[in-house]
Amino acid sequence: MTDRKPATALQDVGLVAWHDIEDSSGSAAAIPFLLAAIASGDTAAARNALDRLRNRICQYGFVVGQATAVTVPFLWDLAQRPKTTCRVQILHLLRDIADARQWEITAAAYPKIRRRHGAYVEWESAARHAVRAQRGALTRLLAEQDTELVHATETLASTLTD
Repeated sequence: MTDRKPATALQDVGLVAWHDIEDSSGSAAAIPFLLAAIASGDTAAARNALDRLRNRICQYGFVVGQATAVTVPFLWDLAQRPKTTCRVQILHLLRDIADARQWEITAAAYPKIRRRHGAYVEWESAARHAVRAQRGALTRLLAEQDTELVHATETLASTLTD
């Protein structure tokens, strides 16, 4: 990223050096294209892109990586856009990221793990903090008319209370 400002809105996706970070598949260079597909308004394309993105940044629903924390602000932005067709699923993904503690729990039980896999513990923590950093958006999402969206927001909000 540049030193100007953190990338938090979809129009800022170009501020991130995606080639320099990794997701579960290797280079995170495809993430901007997946985010664009999610924002496209095409329901099928958006859901497919979100599934692919989930596999890259929150594999199995609990394994986060280096690219996860960087991607979270864009997910928050997309979740707040009424034209995004998979907002509920984005909120579920944010909840899964906020709950991710696989490496932290393992490192607490086996401190030697941190020596070898400390970056994973840090990435997990950074991802959880990235979700919490934008929880101010919850109020707006709770005011939506879509009951499924409100329920997903409530579920995410309950995850962020700890």
